[in-house]
Amino acid sequence: MADKVKKVVLAYSGGLDTSVILKWLIETYKCEVIAFAADIGQEEELDGLREKAQKTGASKVYIDNLQEEFVRDFVFPALRANAIYEGTYLMGTSLARPLIAKRQIEIAVEEGADAVSHGSTGKGNDQVRFELTYTALNPAIRIIAAWRDPNWLFDSRGSMIDFARKHSIPVAITKEKPYSSDRNLLHISHEGGILEDPWMEPHEDMFVLTTAPEKAPDLAAYVEIDFRKGNPVAIDGVKMSGAKLLRSMNKLAGANGIGRVDMVENRFVGMKSRGVYETPGGTALWAAHRAVESITMDREVMLMRDSLIPKYAQLAYNGFWYSPEMKVLQKFIDETQENVTGTARLKLYKGNCIVVGRKSPNSLYSEEFVTFEKDRVYDQKDATGFIRLNALRLKIQAFMKKGKM
Repeated sequence: MADKVKKVVLAYSGGLDTSVILKWLIETYKCEVIAFAADIGQEEELDGLREKAQKTGASKVYIDNLQEEFVRDFVFPALRANAIYEGTYLMGTSLARPLIAKRQIEIAVEEGADAVSHGSTGKGNDQVRFELTYTALNPAIRIIAAWRDPNWLFDSRGSMIDFARKHSIPVAITKEKPYSSDRNLLHISHEGGILEDPWMEPHEDMFVLTTAPEKAPDLAAYVEIDFRKGNPVAIDGVKMSGAKLLRSMNKLAGANGIGRVDMVENRFVGMKSRGVYETPGGTALWAAHRAVESITMDREVMLMRDSLIPKYAQLAYNGFWYSPEMKVLQKFIDETQENVTGTARLKLYKGNCIVVGRKSPNSLYSEEFVTFEKDRVYDQKDATGFIRLNALRLKIQAFMKKGKM
């Protein structure tokens, strides 16, 4: 007999795992289950979600539009940091989980729930992200991690599909096409199925947000993105909210085949995992942001910030969004962005995102200094002493090796 639980708030997506977990929680713990879905840009995936949760047994369903909060408080802070995990991944899933978990805890307080639950497996990163956030925000809350629960009935997605069919729970996933996808405003991820073989190329019908580069328009698209203190604020001079701006960039960049990533990454729990990601708008904004930084950031400040990108990405990827070290790191990042105001012009063409222009009222770039023509501000002979001083330690080392000192 499972320990007594009165009311659980479940992070519910309507996919295979959380649909089965919803019914399993009710049958196993004889408790009330509140289904919570965060609207962070899943689009049509939210259609019919409320009715599905209710038919599966949820006593109450929350579907909260958190799109602006997601972009403002999670995507844009990571963009200001140029955060990218293992040189490739823009962390669409990693950034969404702490927001979902935060709202779950808030609902648990509002509803008087004594437990929260999620659908993450015992092999993945999301279990860590959810549970670290739960603990940071409400250390007293009980956490039911279904895949690790001693009462869990299933050993594979195939057995879960059988359970869903037995209880007339409709699921899009099938044994023949067992992809696991996660979508939000920043990206869509694909895992499982043939993707578990890192040698297999993904089928084209799997992609949702991006056109195949070879099928993208033959004419390049140009776009100008305005930034203010490191945040994108306008496209082609039109000011937009964060969510609307990211949505617009997704459409434009996705249509031009931009943002596909196929990688094998190191999960926090210790294993390697293959994932295929589509992050069209985020990829373009990342390139544009770096372009504006290139003319507005001091060299040494940029060097310090860039040295912290791997750490920032690691903290976000591993689920430490609400840790004290992340709070301090974000403050430093934001200080570096005070002068990152300006415009980047991008050329989007068949999967390529090319920076072709950048300008800023805070620009540190000076044509007078860098020109190859005659100038009055830089005496080239000054470089002689500069080079000699910087070469001194190399000269001493060479002499010591030759025994001339």
